[in-house]
Amino acid sequence: MNPRLRLTLMAGATIVLLAILAFLLLSDPNANSSRLPATRFAGGIRPESPPVRFALRDQDGKLIKASALRGQPVIVAFMYTTCQNECPTMAQQIRGALDRLGSDVPVVAISVDPAGDTPASARRFLSAQHLGGRMNFLLGSGQTLQPVWREFGIQPQETGREHTAIVVLLDAEGHQRIGFPLSELTPEGIAHDVRVLGREAGAQSSAN
Repeated sequence: MNPRLRLTLMAGATIVLLAILAFLLLSDPNANSSRLPATRFAGGIRPESPPVRFALRDQDGKLIKASALRGQPVIVAFMYTTCQNECPTMAQQIRGALDRLGSDVPVVAISVDPAGDTPASARRFLSAQHLGGRMNFLLGSGQTLQPVWREFGIQPQETGREHTAIVVLLDAEGHQRIGFPLSELTPEGIAHDVRVLGREAGAQSSAN
């Protein structure tokens, strides 16, 4: 065979193989998460701490207690309703994670701007982010929210100083287990870690 023809055929075959590989990777929406070990977390491990304790009213006046959410993983985010960048981004990442999970787990957003967040503004925020019925936006006075911020290590929103933009995953017993700062937050990572925590809860339930 002509050497030039041979090289042309080899180059063509290489291009075809690369195209097939690229297609397989891009066609899998969960490709990044599927490369994570089934028992390894995508987010950062939080320091050991007692089960979280909060009892706050949401945008509809319903009292949400941390103790009532136990038995399954819980997604906790810290937001404020007039936020233009970080909070909508966090909300959409969480929404994407819920879509990937195929079924909703409890999700609560906790206000970091008690003076500006109201039931009406919280409802507008949830509607704008298409999270109505999927997320509870918890509100309260600064005095009420301070212990919650302290428990999670949160800097609230202040003039000239942005709040701590983080999503925390609670395990089935209410412990803070995984943290995702905004820079590391992805729907795939959240969904993956919720599944791992869910499997842990299922294993513990079976053992008992």
